[in-house]
Amino acid sequence: MSGSSRAEIESTVEDLIEDVGSWPGVTTGEHRFGGTEWRVGPREIGHVHAWGMLDVAYLRALRDVLIEEDQTGVHHLLNDSGWTTLYIEEPGDYDHARWLVRLSYLYHVNILKKTPAGAEEFAAVDVESELEALNPTESVRAAFERRRPGKAGEPEK
Repeated sequence: MSGSSRAEIESTVEDLIEDVGSWPGVTTGEHRFGGTEWRVGPREIGHVHAWGMLDVAYLRALRDVLIEEDQTGVHHLLNDSGWTTLYIEEPGDYDHARWLVRLSYLYHVNILKKTPAGAEEFAAVDVESELEALNPTESVRAAFERRRPGKAGEPEK
């Protein structure tokens, strides 16, 4: 662990909770194993514990690419799932933690927008431009879009 104090980490976590909770369609609540979870509709996109453990939900293929690129780690318990774990160890980890949760948010919003209720609820969320702003690698983008890298517009098999 870095030289950051527990109070600094807790403050960073609180800032993240507040930020993510302000995104369109996100609800926050108590997570069943402690901490605070974020949901988009019925989907949990992630949760964070006060001591800095951040768990984020992805499609398995996207999770695998993020781990391969060392963006995050295998979930601390569910290592064969789409879940990942990142430890926020200092305030400087905030931006990357937010990036990971935002990627999950955009992925889940993109899926929900394919339903009539989701299309209406998330009409103001421009997934493509927001994904572009995250500046993902081609491999992350391909997994997000469910296609093979380098084959734009072709679904992943």
